[in-house]
Amino acid sequence: MAQPFDITLITRGARIRRSPFYEATQRYGCKSYTVYNHMLLPGYYDDPVKEYWKLIEGVTLWDVGVERQVEITGPDAFAFTNMLTPRDLIQCKVGQGKYVLITAEDGGIINDPVLMRLGENRFWLAVADSDVLLWAKGVALNSGMTVELQEPDVSPLQIQGPKSKQVMERLFGREILEMPYYHFVETKLNGIPLVVTRTGWTGEVGYEIYLRDGSRGVELWEKVMEAGKPYNIAPTGPSDIRRIEAGILNYGIDMTLADNPYQVGLGRLVDLEKKGDFIGKNALRQIKAQGVKRKLVGVEIDGAPLDLNLTRWPVTRDGKRVGHVMSAVYSPRLKRNIGYAMAPVECGELGTKLSVTVPDSGERTATVVKKPFIDPTKNIPKS
Repeated sequence: MAQPFDITLITRGARIRRSPFYEATQRYGCKSYTVYNHMLLPGYYDDPVKEYWKLIEGVTLWDVGVERQVEITGPDAFAFTNMLTPRDLIQCKVGQGKYVLITAEDGGIINDPVLMRLGENRFWLAVADSDVLLWAKGVALNSGMTVELQEPDVSPLQIQGPKSKQVMERLFGREILEMPYYHFVETKLNGIPLVVTRTGWTGEVGYEIYLRDGSRGVELWEKVMEAGKPYNIAPTGPSDIRRIEAGILNYGIDMTLADNPYQVGLGRLVDLEKKGDFIGKNALRQIKAQGVKRKLVGVEIDGAPLDLNLTRWPVTRDGKRVGHVMSAVYSPRLKRNIGYAMAPVECGELGTKLSVTVPDSGERTATVVKKPFIDPTKNIPKS
């Protein structure tokens, strides 16, 4: 019998870029990387469950330099950016961020970046794993608008967990704690140019530090580690356990270009009444009027603890294939398997019983439940 393919043998090359923090991640013992936005993203340094507990009980440091920025500037930058997203940016002030969607002409989701407004006509889009810069350049080509689009020298770190405030205070002083959720400041740390935001991918209290000089990545990393030493700060990979608990979606897994905002529960980010046009407006208006046929639902899956799924698992009801589990994992805090499934709306009623085919485990019963699984009003990250 042929041996199964060893995924660790997938070759790497110079075309896969490394973040300014890569050398530090190696020094601190990163054991796994994945490829995200054509870059290496640290996966884990320790057992993912141990890293999860470090996150929710203490403070963790993440290299998320793979969150590449699309910078939009020029006289028409506001109008252009507002055209890219169905969320109305008129209320987004300079110094404020917004979670937004970038939609295609058919309403499909191209990306779900965090947008930051650095000036009246200067924006950053911290993008998930898809080529938004190329999309934006294509849109700009025949738009008649005067804009400049580029990927600036910007690479973020995330400092996440209930003790992140203490670390940030040691780095930047007590005034940093006054920054509201989804706001940011431009600052320096020992001459290192930064943008500091009150954001994160965890559902915990957290911050992101956007490095604006890639030559100083290791220096910044070590300053954060030193400030976090009294609180046992630990470098970790992004926690899928915690983001699923929080109802956070992962682009490319839980939603793709084939999905629209209403299917994945992000209809609140679509403002069909905003002034001016945006890409996908007519399609999204029609989708909302007609209603969706499929939607992303929360599920609890019976049985022994599951590792994070590496493929989409088939979902059946009464013996008929109806959809897939997109993300699933065991929550040590909730003591049950949780996840998301894309299924017909008639399967989305709370309490509906489904069957999930888990590789090497067989059929398991799943129950449709509310999501997010923890802190639905986001009181934790806002605190």
